[in-house]
Amino acid sequence: MSIVQFSKALADGTRARLMAVLARHELNVRELTEALRLPQSSVSHHLRILAEAGLAEARRDGLWAFYRATASGPAAEYLRCLAPFLDAPDFATDLGAAARVLAARREAARRFFDAHAPDWPAMLRSVLGDTDLARAVRERLPACTDGAGQPRPCATAADLGCGAGQLLPVLHERAENVIGVDHSRAMLARARETLGDAPWASLRVGELEHLPLRDAEADLALVCMALHHLPEPPLGVAEAARVLAPGGHLLIADFDKHGDETLRERHGDHWLGFSRAELAAFCEASGLFIAAEDTLALPGGLTLRFMTARKP
Repeated sequence: MSIVQFSKALADGTRARLMAVLARHELNVRELTEALRLPQSSVSHHLRILAEAGLAEARRDGLWAFYRATASGPAAEYLRCLAPFLDAPDFATDLGAAARVLAARREAARRFFDAHAPDWPAMLRSVLGDTDLARAVRERLPACTDGAGQPRPCATAADLGCGAGQLLPVLHERAENVIGVDHSRAMLARARETLGDAPWASLRVGELEHLPLRDAEADLALVCMALHHLPEPPLGVAEAARVLAPGGHLLIADFDKHGDETLRERHGDHWLGFSRAELAAFCEASGLFIAAEDTLALPGGLTLRFMTARKP
């Protein structure tokens, strides 16, 4: 595609509005319709033109398609040059509406986990079967290293999306202090019941896309079975990278890409897992280097994907 074709595709007010939103967020047609207050037919029509021009791309997730600005190649370079214009006040209303759509996603997830906190261990077993998740995580937790890759004591580990806290003791085997973060107060209450008055544990309420941790506060971070609940998984990984100290490691454990739509309703899943390429892209975009990866088959037919990434 040439600059003329890119510019021709954007030479429309509606498509410019769409592009401003897609440059910031990944949304489906229904969400874009809500944010831009346009008929679905109009949104679909203009998305098709942007996609044909190479400026927008769709990511399939089960029965849904989520649209975003093209992330690589000439189209991405073109959009980077336009970034100051796509951030213009003209699009502030649309960007605010899109942010509210994502906030509604987060609120729906929080309500789901608050409601299901009492029976969450049983719900997790319904997916994992007899798989020992704590053992699987323990076997894959990396040693703490400094910025030069040399071993060093691990002062602080963080479980980001800790839920009922069942993996916090596993992290304590590696680190002197452990921070557990979750957006559900009910889940954190369960975690406190599990931990009792353990002096090494600190539980914090917060979103994974806006973590209540300082820059470089953690030597080791875990995001286990949480990314598929996030409205914006790449932002969650970027935040995990932010709170890691130089040389720190992030271990991600989540479903491999699958097609079980029932998990959206039964378990509040927003995304149906992630491919190896998707997780690697999240990490690399956040400045992390892939250090190790493998998979673990689950009894019900799903697969857990593990990826360890290191902050230089």
